Amino acid sequence: MVKKILTLVCCCATVFSTFAQPYKDPTLSAEARAKDLLSRLTLEEKTRLMEHTSPAIERLGIPAFNWWNEALHGVGRNGTATVFPITMGLAATWDDALVQRAFTAASDEARAKSNIARKSGRIGRYQSLSFWTPNINIFRDPRWGRGQETYGEDPYLTTRMGLAVVRGLQGAQGDEQIEYGRNGQYRKLLACAKHFAVHSGPEWNRHQFNLENLPERDLWETYLPAFKALVQEGDVQEVMCAYHRFDGEPCCGSSRLLTDILRKEWGFKGLVASDCWAVDDFWKKSNHGTSDTKESAIATAVIAGTDVECGGTFHSLTDAIEQGKITEEKINESVLRLLKARFELGDFDSEELVPWQKIGPEVIASDEHHQIALEAARKSIVLLQNKQNILPLAKDTKVAVIGPNANDSVMMWGNYNGFPRHTETILEGIQKKGNVIGYMKGCELVQRAPRAQQRNDDGPAMDYGHDAALQVKTDDAASASAEDVLNCVKDADVVVFVGGISPRVEGEEMRVTLPGFRGGDRTSIELPQIQRDMLKLLHEAGKKLVFINCSGSAVALVPETETCDAIVQAWYGGEAGGEALADILYGDCEPTGKLPITFYRSTDQLPDYESYEMKGRTYRYMQEAPLWYFGYGLSYTTVRYDAPTYKKNEVRVSLTNTGSRPVEELVQVYLNKQGDAGGPRATLRAYKRVVVPAGKTVKARIPLPRNSFEWWDAGTGTMRVSAGTYNVMVGSSSNPADLKSVAVTIKGL
Repeated sequence: MVKKILTLVCCCATVFSTFAQPYKDPTLSAEARAKDLLSRLTLEEKTRLMEHTSPAIERLGIPAFNWWNEALHGVGRNGTATVFPITMGLAATWDDALVQRAFTAASDEARAKSNIARKSGRIGRYQSLSFWTPNINIFRDPRWGRGQETYGEDPYLTTRMGLAVVRGLQGAQGDEQIEYGRNGQYRKLLACAKHFAVHSGPEWNRHQFNLENLPERDLWETYLPAFKALVQEGDVQEVMCAYHRFDGEPCCGSSRLLTDILRKEWGFKGLVASDCWAVDDFWKKSNHGTSDTKESAIATAVIAGTDVECGGTFHSLTDAIEQGKITEEKINESVLRLLKARFELGDFDSEELVPWQKIGPEVIASDEHHQIALEAARKSIVLLQNKQNILPLAKDTKVAVIGPNANDSVMMWGNYNGFPRHTETILEGIQKKGNVIGYMKGCELVQRAPRAQQRNDDGPAMDYGHDAALQVKTDDAASASAEDVLNCVKDADVVVFVGGISPRVEGEEMRVTLPGFRGGDRTSIELPQIQRDMLKLLHEAGKKLVFINCSGSAVALVPETETCDAIVQAWYGGEAGGEALADILYGDCEPTGKLPITFYRSTDQLPDYESYEMKGRTYRYMQEAPLWYFGYGLSYTTVRYDAPTYKKNEVRVSLTNTGSRPVEELVQVYLNKQGDAGGPRATLRAYKRVVVPAGKTVKARIPLPRNSFEWWDAGTGTMRVSAGTYNVMVGSSSNPADLKSVAVTIKGL
């Protein structure tokens, strides 16, 4: 008892002494603590805290912090971690709750890794609590190599997915955000909405590109809604500004974007991070060249609202102040935001106070997290074609597996990836489930095996995209002869060809010099000719063909609809992608994935890649029919929709499963406004997954509140609930043939 009393006295004495410095008092608000600590910093110390590599300041007990961290689809680039499907695949699940579970798992692993680093006393890149994800740019053009990092082409779907990511990372309980305050709660991590704003390629000119004269309607109706929602609804704590110029100003120096829209109009209170070395582009004459000197570039960025820089230019912040280009008062605004964010993370407080610091290494790549990755992979897979119901396959079907992606585990990781304990390739998944009688790579991915290299300019080494040093688990043999391939498949009932493209040829600013590819982007969206020829060979040999397309975005597959009996979109499926695909192929689970992007018929259907106008782009504005519409995806059963009704802010529709298998049907709700000639022909405003038992009818109710009718108002130049008559369209995809509608009149305010 005496020992306990002495311990309590010592603890009380410690608490009393620390309270003498308010920034050490955990009962105060984060802002109060940040203001006190700010007052104790020298100018030099303040400027160091604005660099992505923020050093420890030992005299004040400030630990080291690194703002650069990645968690695109699981913790990235920091050793072993659960690898979920690439984000485009996660979007194809159309399952917000599942996506939030995946990122809750990722944030558990992130905290565990950070806790290990803190205890080691060494904090480096990819080891702190700021994570530069989600990428909520609108994927307007399938040629963009980074499209795989996004959640597709639709503002509403992107918003729903982005909110789920932020809530999972930052520690939300359901839809409720964790609030820092006297109750002792802390944010789990800091999520970051990127890249602000209006960014989706090209990769090869992003350091020089000036996006100008974009119609205001496109800006507010397409490119900004997801950012606005993550700021105002999701409480996202970071926003990353983009590389390019917007109306002449670099985005990281754009007062309109960072000050007028983000902070003043939307009320953003968090911090803005620059994209990596983006501020260098301001003063480098070969890039934007909008600033005469490095110091002028720094001043432009900070005054506009950039708080922390990824790069090395902010190391000269004190020079910019000495030259009178920026004031210390302006620096204080940024540092206060940075410190407040770190207090909210519990970065200055003990493990006893911060529950997230108690998460241990046992969560990293755990069995529980693998099961989430498996569920996500299953739900991401989209069945695009199934002639004569060739799928699902019987377990005893004699199968030959061919193709450059069949036995490639690294392809399945996507980009910005972690490293799983084990990846089951597609070949391995099929071998475990079915009767594989032969396997050959058959042909290369493209005309020659690419070895993508990452960008490394005259600045510090750039750590972009896929890691070229990784060992590839795949055959290294050159393309086989036609005779060898036909011999391999001669006794097979079905040939499963696993092709498409790969993170080795599409991604961020890559040095790939191959036909159809440029700088990580594509110049042609057609399936590489070498694969097209192989499929034609197999088809002409009379083989039943199941084509598995692995890619981060749309591939034009018109000839393949003729040569192949079934076509399955498998994305980059993560560590469990092989098992998940086998489950779908053999009917152990129902395909429920839906396209989050349009699959075009050919490159000829695409407008000018460098134009950001939405006219003619995506399902919302294109006039001609694509190959497969946004929202499309088959199952192993069929569901009939009755005519919908709209009553009391709710869409109601009866669904009848006319098949013999139960299904989780994705009911999609689209709007267009009568008389709006310049508006979208259809735009997603609601969706809901509904379980429909075999042979049964279910009545679905989907909320569609008044704010769902927010529309472009040309008179005010804003998005607002707009009076008029709307067509509320309900169905299984955005294809007009799949939709049934009801007219709804909305009155003005």
